[in-house]
Amino acid sequence: MLHNYTLSRKMSDIKAEGKSSSANPLEDLVNRLKPDRMSGRAMKYPYTFSAKLAAFPYQMYIKHVWLFRYYAAGLLISAPIFYKIQKMSCSPENVAKFEAKRLAEQAEHH
Repeated sequence: MLHNYTLSRKMSDIKAEGKSSSANPLEDLVNRLKPDRMSGRAMKYPYTFSAKLAAFPYQMYIKHVWLFRYYAAGLLISAPIFYKIQKMSCSPENVAKFEAKRLAEQAEHH
């Protein structure tokens, strides 16, 4: 009896595979490549780097460690400032000015 149920279940899965559940073909491809189910067990020790990233308790650190919260805020606040400094230092006027200083310094040494 159980065998017939699993056989009919597999046949219905095969029939459902032929039908597209979404209009996006990329989504269909991704869904076909996903494993049907995970084992449900956690690894005793996450050996690979990606397993270590997946097992890391991000929520706990964000909630209890001030550095994680303020790091993101500091990055968002300082990124535009560093961008403007970089744009000013690489401007054509500044490059020409630096080149003139370098040539003057080089002339002194020779």
